[in-house]
Amino acid sequence: MEINSKEIETILKKYNNKKSALLSILQDIQEKYNWLPQEALRLVSEKICVPLIDIYSVATFYRAFKLVEPGKHNITVCMGTACHVRGSPSVLNRFEEKLHICAGQTTPDKNVSLETVNCLGCCALAPVVVVDGKYNAQTTIQKADKILTEIIQSKKQKRKSIKRRSHKTK
Repeated sequence: MEINSKEIETILKKYNNKKSALLSILQDIQEKYNWLPQEALRLVSEKICVPLIDIYSVATFYRAFKLVEPGKHNITVCMGTACHVRGSPSVLNRFEEKLHICAGQTTPDKNVSLETVNCLGCCALAPVVVVDGKYNAQTTIQKADKILTEIIQSKKQKRKSIKRRSHKTK
C-alpha cells in the first residue's frame, strides 16, 4: 500500500513533531489507514528522531495497533469465559478451517481478517462474533457458515457489478 507522506507530515505537525506524542501519532495514522504501514512508521522515525525499533516496540505493545493490512471484512471472535464455555473455540475453528487462516491473519486476497478478543463485554449473548462492527449473538457453527456465505456472496456481487460496468464502457 502506498501512503501519502503529506498526510503523515500533517499528523506530525499536529503534535509539533514531539517524541512524547508518539502514541497519539500512531493512533492518528491507524485511524487514517486502518493499520500502521511500515512506510509511515519509517517516516515517523525520521521526522521525530526515534529509532524505528522503538516505534515498533510501542506499536507491538498495544494490541489495538495493526501492523498488517486488514482485510475488507473483519471477523472478531470473543474468547472470554462465557463465550468459551458456550462454544466460541468451535466457532473460531470453523472460521479458521473455512478461511484457511489462523486468528490474527488475513486471507491472501485481503478479503477477510480473523481475530480474537479476550472479552467483548456482552456475556449474556455468548458466544459473540463481531463482523464488520455488527454483533452476532449466540453464534453457532451454522451461523458461522452463514456469515462466511454472506461475505463470499458480497464479494461475488461486487465482481459482477465491476464486470457490468467495464462492459458498458467498452
